[in-house]
Amino acid sequence: MLRHLALMFLLALIWSSSFMAIKVGVETIPPLTLAAVRVILAAVILYGATLLRGERLAGGLRFWTFCFLLGVIGNGLPFTLIGWGEQRISSGLAAILMSVMPLATVVMAHFFTTGDRMTPAKLAGVVIGFGGIVVLVGPEALKGLGSDLWRQLAVGGGALCYAVAVILARNTPPAPLMARSAAVMIMACLVMVPAALVAEAPWAVEPDRESVAAAVYLGLFPTAFATIIFFYLVQMRGASFMAFVNYLIPVFGVLWGVALLAEPVRAMEVVALTIILAGIAFAHFKRPKETGAA
Repeated sequence: MLRHLALMFLLALIWSSSFMAIKVGVETIPPLTLAAVRVILAAVILYGATLLRGERLAGGLRFWTFCFLLGVIGNGLPFTLIGWGEQRISSGLAAILMSVMPLATVVMAHFFTTGDRMTPAKLAGVVIGFGGIVVLVGPEALKGLGSDLWRQLAVGGGALCYAVAVILARNTPPAPLMARSAAVMIMACLVMVPAALVAEAPWAVEPDRESVAAAVYLGLFPTAFATIIFFYLVQMRGASFMAFVNYLIPVFGVLWGVALLAEPVRAMEVVALTIILAGIAFAHFKRPKETGAA
């Protein structure tokens, strides 16, 4: 359990770093092109690792159908929806809208996966974790609800995409971990590359060094390496466990600001992290069964 929690925290740390990298990357690389570059790099890295391990990509229509759906729903669609939505709404409101994902995942896992039933503890953990997000961004972020409705629905839709992706990952036909990760990225390329070619004319892009470095980082860590951890945790712990990563990402985003931008740590951020950790503990740490005299 502790190993899986450590990997959950590592995954949140990696994914939260992507926001700053994307901000640097889109300075000179259009967003769809940047997304295409990151999935191409991830696909090459993961497929190369698959070959080095002596593994082969699994066959079968059902397996590749799941990989295609994960490429679209877990990568292409949410990248586009969230990126478009965040052009007009605050990051705080976006964090709250993204917090739909854990609840949606827990509910869908109850109906569409085996051995991952909803319990009062899980539901309470989701509610507590959401409270931590509200504390982190401040209740004033909620004042923006209702304005730029389509942008807000886009971000919420992106959150639901990630929830569906976790359920799909849980139900994907068995395959070696590295090969499965490579297959999903290959299918993501089939979606993102044509989209970038049609929408943004990437051949005319003249990126600077910082944007190129950001694109390479995004392909290597938040995409390739993170995909391996994602599939491992979904396989070992189930969809509901993975859902709580979404609560940790905004907190680690703040910590990246502290580490790289020398931003001060606010008391509310410490309180928010404590509340979120309490929610995770409440949902996933099993209480020892009481034993009594017969």
